[in-house]
Amino acid sequence: MSMIRLALINFKNSFRNYLSLILSLAFTILVLFNFQNLIDSEAFEVLGSKNQEYVEIIVQVISVVLGCFMFFFLWYSTNVFLTRRKKEIGIYVFMGLSNEKIGKMYLIEMIFIGLTALVLGLVFGGFSAGLFQMILLAISDITVEIRFRPGIRPMGFTAAVYGILYVIFAIKGYVNIARSSVLAMMAASRQNEFVKQKGRILAVKAALGLGILCRGYALAVKEGGVEVMANAFLAVILVIVGVYLLFGGLIPLLVQALAGNKRFLYQKQRILWVNSMIFRMKKNYRTYAMVCVLMLCSVTALATGFAMKGRYDSMIQFENTYTFQLISDRKDVAQKARAAIERTNQIISEAQIPILGLDRSYVNSGMYSSRYAILPFSDLKQLAQETGLEFGFEELKDDEVLKLSHVLLASFITARSNVTVDICGKTYRQVEDTTTPYLGYLQESMSFYVVSDREYERIRHMGQELYTCHYRIGNLELFAQTRDSLDQMIQDEGIRDTTGRVAIDPDSHELDWVKVAYSICIFMFLVFILASGSIMFMKQYHDAFEEKERYGVMRKLGFDKERLKQSIYSELGAAYGITFLLMGISSFFSVKALSHVMKTDLILVNLLSVAVVFGILAAWYLLSVWTYEKNVGLNQD
Repeated sequence: MSMIRLALINFKNSFRNYLSLILSLAFTILVLFNFQNLIDSEAFEVLGSKNQEYVEIIVQVISVVLGCFMFFFLWYSTNVFLTRRKKEIGIYVFMGLSNEKIGKMYLIEMIFIGLTALVLGLVFGGFSAGLFQMILLAISDITVEIRFRPGIRPMGFTAAVYGILYVIFAIKGYVNIARSSVLAMMAASRQNEFVKQKGRILAVKAALGLGILCRGYALAVKEGGVEVMANAFLAVILVIVGVYLLFGGLIPLLVQALAGNKRFLYQKQRILWVNSMIFRMKKNYRTYAMVCVLMLCSVTALATGFAMKGRYDSMIQFENTYTFQLISDRKDVAQKARAAIERTNQIISEAQIPILGLDRSYVNSGMYSSRYAILPFSDLKQLAQETGLEFGFEELKDDEVLKLSHVLLASFITARSNVTVDICGKTYRQVEDTTTPYLGYLQESMSFYVVSDREYERIRHMGQELYTCHYRIGNLELFAQTRDSLDQMIQDEGIRDTTGRVAIDPDSHELDWVKVAYSICIFMFLVFILASGSIMFMKQYHDAFEEKERYGVMRKLGFDKERLKQSIYSELGAAYGITFLLMGISSFFSVKALSHVMKTDLILVNLLSVAVVFGILAAWYLLSVWTYEKNVGLNQD
């Protein structure tokens, strides 16, 4: 019998055992293909070239992340598969087959599995391509024509990436088998991930894990300036290392301590599952740490999506505070602009305020800006009253300033206290940095500082006083006509060189790429949570075969089937629960750090995200319990 035929027979006979692996691989292929297909779908051409370029960059970055995830997922899944098969493959040695021939049979079998996953992933990816775009665009609130056809390039790219990675790990498995001894193959299922360690080593790992994790949490929520980005990157590394060490040290120590407590151990028949859980925790801690990190990524991705949605709405509202704005060195421009606008439209809101333009050499704020302007406090308060904007600031002292900023999607400058600004040789204490759109779009193009009226008069001679006018029209459908009327007035008055005009088009799509970005974040949440659940499921599925003999012995000793099932509920519940608990604690700090960067309160988003993860994880837990009972023989009559 040829190796190909023997491998095909093994593949057919064990297809049900391979199904979870095949479906998991197919899912990663489907996701990568659909993201690549977005680029070729031409769905975002309606947004304009700039937005389309931003979307393509985001999709390519996500594709790199998915490629890295596929690498590690293939590494893990093929290792689990190899360990599961090694004991069975080792039997072939007694049938006279050499390690090389067994390795070839394994390699062929892996090719069958890989090709099946690839075909399923591309086929279902092709069928779901239009649906994927439809859901993404529906979440993004973008109306375009959907093309329900997959692209050839995305299929080729996805197949190439997956094929290269899969072949690498398949060959790695072949080399592993060719170099393994019969004894190593027969005992492989008892060696996976398990390294016997003494209590002192566990204690050291626990202490290091707690220290590193706490340091990561502290860096994540630490406020600062340009160093915040470096702190965030270091925090990610420290949290991953800390989680790994906690699962490898602290958690085994805690459960061992519980097992040593006879009062705890002998209540509710915990002895049936606690010792097994200790063994599993030591054996599978790498897997649990990986799942915890993936779930943390899923919560962070979902929180990022919600935060981006909120910031997008704020940015749109900020930009549309005024429809037209003028900045000029002529004081009478306000009256002329009002008359020009009223020829074609109705003004529902207007305000004027003087500003003092300063050369940037006069201002040192710790951040670079090409243009600076100073406003008097009382005039800004008057503008707020005229436009109906909130103004809750107390009268500024002569050594205090109020900064007017624009709404950013994200900012790594998170320091909000002890900020000072040097203006015209004097140091001021910044009492607040507000994003209330008092000056609308102008706050995006200039750095504005508000000082007391007395300080404004003191430094007035050091800059150029300009006059700004702000208008909001009633009929946005006549925006173009009103803009043309305003431009004609500027031209007729001969003030084009001394007057700047800002017009906010209500039909602008300049920020639509943000809507696509937060939609993609929601999809990444689904990818990460489904991936983490599938890894936990595969691990429990694999472990069940090792426990089949133990549960068979306990049945022969007279243990009731329902009590054995209860022990499975508890053991698997502990594995899922501990992983979820550590993720929940870590998510508080990751989302807190995100809220600083996005300048948004995300507490409710954090709770919602964790609740959604809990629901999905509970479904995986119930599926794991059902398959575990089936694989150990407790569902058989």
